[in-house]
Amino acid sequence: MSEPAIISPPPFIIARPQPGEYAPYYERYISLVQGEDILDTLDQQRRDTMLLLSGRDEADGDFRYAPGKWSAKEVLGHVCDTERIFAYRALRFSRADATPLAGFEQDDYVRDGPFANRPLADQVEDFIAVRRATLSLLRNLDEAAWMRRGVANKNEVSVRGLAYIIAGHELHHRAILEEKYFAASR
Repeated sequence: MSEPAIISPPPFIIARPQPGEYAPYYERYISLVQGEDILDTLDQQRRDTMLLLSGRDEADGDFRYAPGKWSAKEVLGHVCDTERIFAYRALRFSRADATPLAGFEQDDYVRDGPFANRPLADQVEDFIAVRRATLSLLRNLDEAAWMRRGVANKNEVSVRGLAYIIAGHELHHRAILEEKYFAASR
């Protein structure tokens, strides 16, 4: 897979979100994000996750570490779906759209998603595409857009909060894949 052209970083600093810019529930994800350059973090995650998943076979993708748990493919599908939803929220709020947005039920999305029937390699490509789209959106925001807020799932959240939630959510699930799926499947 070829790397994108060099993209100039924004001429301003995107600080970490402060409590009050996101629902307390999301601290569990935001606290996982290290460093102060969220755009670089998101880009590095794309590479790290691609490396973790590259070369895995279909048995790895279909593996469930316990009965009733999602397969590795379903975990990856969940990460992609969630990132799409949170990036859409970031787009809406960055454009000063004040329309409250509904939440979503992750288990319904996984149950009704096509993840089990798709090759793992296709889902890895989907993750790469989703992350590149998220990065393209975020890299093109002006400074004011990062601070804008909106309401999603009955909670106020800032655009920069959403960026950190996306990164932390991916880190949370990648750690689960590393610890419970791929370590146990070998």
